[in-house]
Amino acid sequence: MAGLDVLFARVAGRFGRVEPRRQTRAYLTGLLAPIERKNGWQLAEAAGDTAPDRMQRLLNSARWDPRQVRVDLRDYVMDNLGRRDGVLIVDDTGFLKKGDKSAGVQRQCSGTAGRIENCRLGVFLAYASPLGRTLIDAELYLPKSWTDDRSVASRPASGRRWRSPPSRYWPRRCWPAP
Repeated sequence: MAGLDVLFARVAGRFGRVEPRRQTRAYLTGLLAPIERKNGWQLAEAAGDTAPDRMQRLLNSARWDPRQVRVDLRDYVMDNLGRRDGVLIVDDTGFLKKGDKSAGVQRQCSGTAGRIENCRLGVFLAYASPLGRTLIDAELYLPKSWTDDRSVASRPASGRRWRSPPSRYWPRRCWPAP
């Protein structure tokens, strides 16, 4: 927890109000907790909330600049793991899906399945050096079919908001960048 405190002290100022700052701390603590699933409900329960509303509000509408938080994270990683022989690692991973309503799902090549399957793809950036390794960033890859008609792709059929991460960045940010 001491390491989390040091890291969080770097990013806490990126949240202008105390409520999102507290919720972000609870969110990060939940992500690091030994709980089986890391979805909104489980993270909320780990934080002592009765419903996932606060977690979803943090991810969907709290005001903070993710680019600046990434800068803080990069600086933290370089201070603690940075070496001249360190490397960046880019990896895409397929997440098999049964339906086609989740953001980014379509039939596409999945290394996880070893063939073309109905899935969504995540792109991950990690840093590794002899001092250790860490995940730096992750994005949901949105195929062209999902970015062409944003009015259709921006909300599920029920009219509710998307509840799956990284909804904070979608559909404003897409991988690869336009």
